[in-house]
Parts: sequence; structure tokens; C-alpha cells
Amino acid sequence: MKQETKTKPEIASRRLARPARRQQLLDTALQVIREEGADRLTLGYLAVRADVSKPVVYEHFGTRSGLLIALYKLLDARQSEALRQALTTGDRDLKETAALLAAAYIHCAVDTGGEWHAIGAALAGSEEKGAVLQELLGGYVELFAGVLGPHCELSDAELARRCVGLVGAGEALAAAMVQGTYTEADAAGAFAALIRGALGVA
Repeated sequence: MKQETKTKPEIASRRLARPARRQQLLDTALQVIREEGADRLTLGYLAVRADVSKPVVYEHFGTRSGLLIALYKLLDARQSEALRQALTTGDRDLKETAALLAAAYIHCAVDTGGEWHAIGAALAGSEEKGAVLQELLGGYVELFAGVLGPHCELSDAELARRCVGLVGAGEALAAAMVQGTYTEADAAGAFAALIRGALGVA
């Protein structure tokens, strides 16, 4: 009997360790969203695009919502890291810090190419999304407070409350920019002004 010959890509695909397989699936899912939109992304279609069996995809994500949430967190982690890298070097006054924080936050929306908002829209109305958004919001509030805290005399609690509002404003400006309402420069400038205003500086 003639044995079936397996190609090198098929062999390599099966040898991927679990973390590498998960990353491959997430990268492929992002590619699907970029090329065909979030509505096209299903677990079955992801299996086809990633050249794996459906059980492999289900094992990693369970449901379509599970996949979308994993993508949401992946993009958030990349955005958070980009912000931290932009803000951890050099000594700056509040005006410079606000400008850099605003520019970095808004630019992260450019880097995700609308994928962040497409995934968010696909998750709209789900209980999972609400819980994830609260988790991610807490991370950004902590980041903003850590960056802005040295430049103000607000209590930790008051600064945290104002940072909640700032993160919401930044998200709204980023969404408007992605939709073409504002340029990146205009959105960043408006956000920097809001940051300064929240800390009592014109």
C-alpha cells in the first residue's frame, strides 16, 4: 500500500507547542479580520485558514466569544506595552507628559488598524465583553495614574477617578479618528488638552 506523503508544512504545523499554536491561531484570526472583517471570523473558518482541525481551535478558545476576547486582550497587551515603552524614558513636565501620553495612546489605535473596534463591535452586548472591558479599564487607569501622579497633588482616589474619565475620552477620540472624523494629530491634541485640564493645567 502506498503511504501518504506529508509535506513539511503539515509536519511543522503538528509539532507546534501549545503556546506557539495559540499565537499562530491568534495571528491568523487577526489576518482574517483585516482581510475579510470580524463577521467572517468563526472557529471553523479559522481552522481552515490556519490549516488545523476544528477540535484544535475549539480546544484553545471554546467559543467564538472566547476567541474574540483573546484577540481583544492580545491587542490591549500590545497597546499597553507600546504606551509603557513610550513613557518610561526621559524627564518631562506635565505638558510634555500629557502630549506624549495622548500621542502614544491615539497612535496605538492607528497601529491596530481598526481591528480593536471591529472586535469590540463583534462582542457588543455580550456579558463577557463587559467583564473584559472592566479588567482592561483598570489596567489603563493604573497606567495613566502612574504616569500623571508625579505631576499633580490629587489624592490617589481622585486621580484614579479622573483617569477613568480620561481613558474613556481617549477611547472615544481614538474611535472617532479610526472612523475618519478627526486626524491623528487633532485627536491627540484634543486628548492632551483634556489630560492637562483634568489635572488643573491649561
